[in-house]
Amino acid sequence: MDTRQWMSVLLCLATALMLFVACLSYLKRQQPMARTMIWMMTTASCYAMGYTFEIVSESLREVKLSYQLEYVGIPFVSAFWLLLVFQFTGFAARNRKPVAIGIFLIPTVTFLLHLTNDWHHLLYQAYVPNPEGLVPVYNTIKGPWYPIHAVYNYTILLFGILLFLPMYLRAVPIVRKQIVVLIVGAAGPILFNIAYMFNKEIDFTPLGFALSGLVYAWGIFRFRLLRLTPLAYAKMFDTIRDGVILLDYDNQVVSHNDAATEAYPGLHAAKEGPVPARALLAESPGLLDRLTSAAHLDERFPLARALGDRTRHYICSITHIYDAGTAPIGKMIMLSDVTALRENEERLREKSERLTQLNAFKDKLFTVMAHDIRDPIALLVSLTEILEAEPEEPERAKAEVLPEIKRQVRSTYQLVDNLLDWYRSQNGTIAFRPQAWNLQQVVRQALSLAGARAAAKHIRIAERIDDRLTVNADKEMLDLIFRNLLANAIKYTDVGGQIAVSATARGGEVSVSVSDDGRGIDEETAKLLRRDEMYFKEPGFASSDGGGEMRFGLVLTREFLRMHGGALRFASAAGRGTTFWFTLPGHAGGDAMTDKDGWAVSDDESDAG
Repeated sequence: MDTRQWMSVLLCLATALMLFVACLSYLKRQQPMARTMIWMMTTASCYAMGYTFEIVSESLREVKLSYQLEYVGIPFVSAFWLLLVFQFTGFAARNRKPVAIGIFLIPTVTFLLHLTNDWHHLLYQAYVPNPEGLVPVYNTIKGPWYPIHAVYNYTILLFGILLFLPMYLRAVPIVRKQIVVLIVGAAGPILFNIAYMFNKEIDFTPLGFALSGLVYAWGIFRFRLLRLTPLAYAKMFDTIRDGVILLDYDNQVVSHNDAATEAYPGLHAAKEGPVPARALLAESPGLLDRLTSAAHLDERFPLARALGDRTRHYICSITHIYDAGTAPIGKMIMLSDVTALRENEERLREKSERLTQLNAFKDKLFTVMAHDIRDPIALLVSLTEILEAEPEEPERAKAEVLPEIKRQVRSTYQLVDNLLDWYRSQNGTIAFRPQAWNLQQVVRQALSLAGARAAAKHIRIAERIDDRLTVNADKEMLDLIFRNLLANAIKYTDVGGQIAVSATARGGEVSVSVSDDGRGIDEETAKLLRRDEMYFKEPGFASSDGGGEMRFGLVLTREFLRMHGGALRFASAAGRGTTFWFTLPGHAGGDAMTDKDGWAVSDDESDAG
């Protein structure tokens, strides 16, 4: 068998092998890489088959026809291989169409120039018979375009290999093997073509594609070359909601997804290549200790990270990766963010504790209210029975029984009224509408309502408020504040005592004080007042619990002042009196207007709370 015969047989086998790889790729045609592989192997098989016809040709016309088939593949094989590299690495993914046009521009020009070569001879200037009947039958004298075509092919092959290098360094083992398959598949034709350039006798480049076909077929079967491309791996990797960090056997970070950088922002440094985990995960010494442990055990444990002003919580899993045997080749860290879950659990726990407190408070409140309302009602029943039993003594009823009934009814009414106001404040149903009010007129209105009670005890009330003072407050709340403070002062001031209401402006605030010269506040009641309780009972012996009167008034005053941005404070000395004071937003200006009832009010009304 002469040279032509055995070469034609080898080239036919090479063609069949490349078409076989194209068929394998067709089965995976859903993948862009598989479709590119079909075109690359098809064009390479055209090159090999055309060269087969060239070898067995006897005339120049047959040689030229063989060249026409060869040039269906020669210009495009390298271009399709570079496109395959782009798809594999994800290079220029956003500009795929313009990049593809640029890749195939020179190959298309080369193909067209060969079709019209007899007119311009830019690709081949002449065909010279080969002496002594060697292969090929005709040698060619290259034209000016041929070096451009050759340099372009070598350039894109080199560029594709350079693209693979950084990807190889940070890729997982299975992807590294796929990269090696693609590089070796491209290296076969390159090496055979370089050999042809040196001997200038027989071009074995098409046989190099036979080597490529073998390598690619092996890669498809052995390393799942066309099942899931690294770009698809990366997309799947990055879309995982949990953070994933891959480490090699030297505990170097080789890959991670975007979710992992949220937990460890320093992982961005690993994009340039492997970086020791100790440098990137130094903020989590417990995690590093587990990574460097000699025992190759998978672990799962909680991990907390302080990021900014928030603490994030993770469930961290360490999984060891093994090769086909039992040798460990790396580790995978998975970080499941459970911050929202932990925060929800904390909120539920707080709400549960709050509910428990409210239930306990409800039980205590019902018990206390039962005593505080039952006692005056029981007394009223007894008084009405006295009136019924002694109808013939109206003077006594008028002098003794009726005033006591009136006092008990008023006390019970005030208790229930304060209780309802307190409940509304706790339930958040009280409307907060701050307006600008003339403080002097508000105080005088409150004094007019409290005047009768003060006169009954011969208590003198002094009002020392500048008529220019204006406060920004809710009128109903302000009335209740003064009503409670004045009622408290009158109640604990002895006959003939004195009460003073004064106010001063400081910056953007007005400080108001209500003082008396009464008996003062005992130490136990003062402690109760300083506590942030929902209500309290003053010491005494009015009920079987050993508690005195329910003190909702001061609690309401405190709550309403908080809604205004202020606080209730007091100072007291036993036997010398008590002073309550608080601040409200306001100023010493006369810009308040007067409403239809004659009270000063501004026109800027707003709702809150």
